Amino acid sequence: MKPHSLDTPSVKILELLQQDSQISTAELAEKVGISQTPCWRRQKELESEGYIRRYAAIVDRRKLGLMVCCHAHVTLNRHAAGVVEEFENAIQLRSEVVECYETTGSSDYTIKVIVPDMEAYQAFLHDVLFKLKGVNQVNTAVALREVKYTTALPV
Repeated sequence: MKPHSLDTPSVKILELLQQDSQISTAELAEKVGISQTPCWRRQKELESEGYIRRYAAIVDRRKLGLMVCCHAHVTLNRHAAGVVEEFENAIQLRSEVVECYETTGSSDYTIKVIVPDMEAYQAFLHDVLFKLKGVNQVNTAVALREVKYTTALPV
């Protein structure tokens, strides 16, 4: 069973836009196999229905000197009122945290942190994470090499 009710042209539009969000309507329509006006309408429907949340440029982090990628597994010592909200609000404000997930298993959260070097990560740990009320433990996995990186979802 498909997790959505999109038809084949709409799925193809999503696939192509994930590869290149700046593709022209004419080229998109040609690749999908429909005329431009229906293609444009379908794209606008996908936007209005929330399938397409936004358009963004994918920036090469290494060109910006952001050489280190860490996955921090954070365990809170309590889930009292305010502790979870404070943690999540603080994480939302940190630009070096590019992803955050509440998780099952041995940790409560997994956060992906992108920084220039290990000194910057150490500063993030000591100046941010360890100072947050309720943070009990942080276990970090440092990425040695990027084997696969994509923002495209399987549709």
